[in-house]
Amino acid sequence: MILPRALAAWFSPAGTRASLSILIFHRVLRASDPLAPDEPDASRFDEMLSWVAQTFRVLPLDTAIERLRDGTLPARALSITFDDGYEDNVSVALPILVRNGMTATFFISSGFLDGGRMWNDTVIEAIRRSPLDALDLASIGLGNHSLASIADRRSAIARVLPSVKYLPCKERLATVDAIGRLARASLPGDLMMSTAQVRELRAAGMQIGAHTRTHPILAKLDPAQAEAEIGGGKTDLEAILDERVALFAYPNGKPARDYGAEHVRMVEASGFDAAVSTSTGVARASTDRFQLPRFTPWDRTQLRFGLRLVTNMRALARTAA
Repeated sequence: MILPRALAAWFSPAGTRASLSILIFHRVLRASDPLAPDEPDASRFDEMLSWVAQTFRVLPLDTAIERLRDGTLPARALSITFDDGYEDNVSVALPILVRNGMTATFFISSGFLDGGRMWNDTVIEAIRRSPLDALDLASIGLGNHSLASIADRRSAIARVLPSVKYLPCKERLATVDAIGRLARASLPGDLMMSTAQVRELRAAGMQIGAHTRTHPILAKLDPAQAEAEIGGGKTDLEAILDERVALFAYPNGKPARDYGAEHVRMVEASGFDAAVSTSTGVARASTDRFQLPRFTPWDRTQLRFGLRLVTNMRALARTAA
């Protein structure tokens, strides 16, 4: 057991004093990837869910939010979410969730469906697939990087990604395209879901939420662009599913850095019922339902996994005031 149920219930009681832990994942890989050591593979994801099942009550996110607000949330409540819309969410994660009798909410960036690719994956795959032993990015201001070993390629990814992340959207796109060309890499077009797979998730009882169209840092956009991204992603997914999409996840999701109070107002005005960030902590009845915190314990042992969950229960969630 990851932690005694009585201890978990003390930190996360039922009723009006309840709290909701929300886990966030991005990918579940078929096999471990030395270039993405933090992403769980199928075996580790299955193990993590088995640990969760021993202590927590896993609820659909919309149900959990509603019960948190009306004071009927059970003790030890937890919800599972995924961001971005990776294909392996369907082909790898979905069967594991179903086998464990759990549901999850998948926040999908609609603009990458059917063959698109996120900017960070262009960087990662360019470095992974480059036939070169060294990558010269000096012409775009990103220095030189050895690619002689797996460790070198991992180091190159770790240095390049933060340098690109907060560039203005157009500049970021141009930069990652240049990285792909300079790496001489053949880049994949099958990393993200298809529209048919979005419907497959929903048909399997999973929830679908919006995550903008192209996953920009909202704080880097002008108001009209931000509104178009927030509302457009919702509209796209509603057209695919022929039903209302009620939940939203802020791209990157750090309050005050990646989105501000004005974006919270945009999300509410767009017709969503609630939204999630990547601030650590748990949600309580008093938490702004448009800034619900999430986190993931990446620990590889059952004891550390449980301790991380307890630590998160004690954390104070930040918001974009």
